[in-house]
Amino acid sequence: MIGSADPFGTTGLRAAVLASWRDSPTRLREDSATEADLVRAGYRDRLLTELAQNAADAAAKAGIPGKVSVRLEGRTLTIANTGAPLDLSGVHALTALRASEKTEAITVGRFGVGFTAVLAVSDDIEFRSTTGSLHFSRDRTREALRESGIAAPTAVLAERPADADPAASSPTFQPPALRLTWPVDARPISGFDTEVVVRLRADVDADALLAAMCDEAADLLLELPALQSFRIGDDEFTSVVRELGDGLEELRVTGPDGRRRTWWQFRAPRARWLLPLREGKPHAAPHDVLRAPTRSDEELSLPALLIADIAMQPDRRRLLPGARVVELASGYADFARALPPADRLVLVPAPGFARSEADGLLREALVRELQTHSWLPVVGQNGPADADTPDTVGLAGELGLDSSHGIDSGPGAVPTAVPTRASVFPDLTPELARLLDDVVAPLVIPELSGRAHTEALAVLDVHRLGLARLAELSGGVDRPPAWWRDWYAALEPFVVDPLTAEELGALAVPLADGRLVTGPRTVVLDDMLELAIPLHWARLVHPEATHPLLSRLGARSATAEDLLADPALHADLSDHPDDPDLVDAVLRLAAHADPDALPPWLGMIELPDGTGELLPADELLLPEAPLYALLVEDAPLGTVAEEVVAEYGAQALRAVGVGWDFGIVAESDPTGPDHHLDDEEAWWAGLPEEPAEFAAVRDLDLVDDIAWPDALHQLLSEPRTRRLLADPDGYTAWWLRKHARLDGIPLGHHRHPHDTEFTGLLPEFAVPGLSHADLEVLRTVLANQERITPDLADALLAALADQANNPEPEVVSRTHRHLAAAADQLDLSQLELPERVRALSGAAVPAAEAMVLDLPWFGLVLPPVRLVFGDQETASGLASLLDLPLVSESVTAEVLGAGLRTSWSAAPLGVVLRQLFSFAPEEGELVLHEDLRVRLSGAISGTVSVPWWRSGAETHVRMPAAVVEGTPPAAS
Repeated sequence: MIGSADPFGTTGLRAAVLASWRDSPTRLREDSATEADLVRAGYRDRLLTELAQNAADAAAKAGIPGKVSVRLEGRTLTIANTGAPLDLSGVHALTALRASEKTEAITVGRFGVGFTAVLAVSDDIEFRSTTGSLHFSRDRTREALRESGIAAPTAVLAERPADADPAASSPTFQPPALRLTWPVDARPISGFDTEVVVRLRADVDADALLAAMCDEAADLLLELPALQSFRIGDDEFTSVVRELGDGLEELRVTGPDGRRRTWWQFRAPRARWLLPLREGKPHAAPHDVLRAPTRSDEELSLPALLIADIAMQPDRRRLLPGARVVELASGYADFARALPPADRLVLVPAPGFARSEADGLLREALVRELQTHSWLPVVGQNGPADADTPDTVGLAGELGLDSSHGIDSGPGAVPTAVPTRASVFPDLTPELARLLDDVVAPLVIPELSGRAHTEALAVLDVHRLGLARLAELSGGVDRPPAWWRDWYAALEPFVVDPLTAEELGALAVPLADGRLVTGPRTVVLDDMLELAIPLHWARLVHPEATHPLLSRLGARSATAEDLLADPALHADLSDHPDDPDLVDAVLRLAAHADPDALPPWLGMIELPDGTGELLPADELLLPEAPLYALLVEDAPLGTVAEEVVAEYGAQALRAVGVGWDFGIVAESDPTGPDHHLDDEEAWWAGLPEEPAEFAAVRDLDLVDDIAWPDALHQLLSEPRTRRLLADPDGYTAWWLRKHARLDGIPLGHHRHPHDTEFTGLLPEFAVPGLSHADLEVLRTVLANQERITPDLADALLAALADQANNPEPEVVSRTHRHLAAAADQLDLSQLELPERVRALSGAAVPAAEAMVLDLPWFGLVLPPVRLVFGDQETASGLASLLDLPLVSESVTAEVLGAGLRTSWSAAPLGVVLRQLFSFAPEEGELVLHEDLRVRLSGAISGTVSVPWWRSGAETHVRMPAAVVEGTPPAAS
């Protein structure tokens, strides 16, 4: 080996080093100490790393894919690699124990002091190359010192015996192993350009060393891109890089077990960044160290692996003081922008304590880089945004926002923004994002708006939006109604409790009249409307914008009937009944309403008649209305214009009071007879108390008398008027009883066909075509014996006095009884008493000759032509009503003879009479007479025989002859 060729002039190099040691023993000591320090501290556990760096430099210099092969044969470890072979400058670097002067950017560790890492496991090393090979040996160096007569350093020699050989090595002194080198005649193994042969010291665990190298191999392929494969023993590691576009690369490392580890790689100006993938998705890297390019001792907590181009101390474990760490962040935002939009936030450093000073500086620099560059994916306006086009910012100008927002995008690219100028709405949905795009710009895309990204967005200082802010911004939006419905639908999933509902209290709502108002609580909804009807008296939501969310936020539901009964509309119509917009809104809304539920004051709206004159709706009739045939010729009602009917339809016009059949006036809590109805004051005056509700058929006074049969049919045919007929106390029934006439006679003076009370006195109600049910409804407008009114009383009294009538005595008696029963409710002074009264005989006699029979037994002795009779209980009332004397007051009677005094229970005749005539138990005595005679005096005088008589509590009875004689009557 010593006699081999010397292509690198190692003989001269050795001579120079030995001369320097001979001339300066301190230099020898320094070289030994320096080498020992590098082995003990700087390059411990870095054997494969340092040799791999040299291999990477060689491959890069040769421009070929680097390959490294590590083999262990016994106690000999060989590390071979492809690439540029050893040259003279490399030899100088290997023997200099100083940092190599690397002038080429592609080199990272070629033949620098890092080669001293081999001394951690060996004192005998060969460096074989295709251009020449070298041998480094501590033993040969020690032998060279001895041959050159160079003594060990003074501090060490002082400790040795005086007779010791001056050139002998001190037991504690280790000469440097790499300062002297010798040429050897050996070449690297086939297929490689360089091979380092390391003969391991006895204290080195060869198998553990090889296992540690296997653990390092994958990381070295990441750190040293010039290398593409490692073979360590039988295990092979390979790396493949694939371009993904936008500067992003996929780096895949495959190990011996076939397991693949994949990273996304991005090259920035001063660094390479690696982001690990799991199942195809990027994930933040675990805590790591700065790699420059190989692992250092600078701990980092960044989301991506950092392989940096930065000044390091010679052992490459620590940063060189003053190293410009923050410059490594340059281009980090470009890395983020190169990632898929939904994965970009993975690069944001998570909040936490820095693991080192360098980590703290880098975290701050990366956050600042991300905060100040455009990379955060934002929602584009209906597709990709264009920063140079005003439309990309939507309503920025309208809302007073910065028109640029830092949005940046190119054709076909996802729009991005500077994070500090962007906004995020938590848990944003795609539907809401589409709508918010041109309301809030720029807005973080839905994929990055979830709770999992809250922390990262906060680090970036992205503005956080809440429901309250969205509600506030909506007030300045001008959009079609359908947009608002979609807007509410998109917001609805976020309203989960009363608190979130309260946040939307200022939400804007479009109205049917074109206005945009604030606050759902101030508006009303009508879900039945399909077309927008502009209402100025109510905040009606535009039907195309109606959504259930508005109800949840406090909007009041209202039907067309509710809207048309609004007091605000009443006030507007009172002031402006001819306002064309108001009239149009009312009629269009009335087409959707139930006419029976509408207030009568809607009839005050003014509509044109056939001549163009404006008249209140309730003074107009529809063309061909059936009511025309029932009215008097001069009825003050016009005909609504044909064009109004054509535009709004008959249904809407009828709903607001335009006549077709009989109209109705209604009011809640009426205060008086102010409804402009015929004779309403008289009806109101007769009420015992003011009614809570008022409803009546109007225009009854306009019906022609000859048309009442048809009018009654018409009133019965409509449910709303039929109901009013059924109320006997209501105005409608009252008016019909009093004013409606059949054959000149008021309806109230006709008796019901099924009643016989007033037969022979009142005419029977006879209108053809009415059903039994109709007749039952009409009982309220006919004479009723239970409801004798002053008017009916006058009619009955007149009928009783009319000699042309021939009622039966029983009818007369019942009529008198009904009149007498009503006497207490009648104002007798207002009655028109006739000159004649109807006597018990059936004749109409002069009132001056008549008496009211109050004691029935006087009927046995007085002529029927003089007696007026109802019943005993009401006789006094009848006398007062007819202004006639009572019989008991006009005629006195005296029973002649003492008779036989007994009791009802003791006398056989008393028992029989009680059974025969169903007498109730009688009080007082029973007096029996053979011949019962009574002497009369007063208005009528004389003595009369009678069958029985009452005198006070005594009952006088004439006994039959058989009872007097005590024997039965003879047979005939």
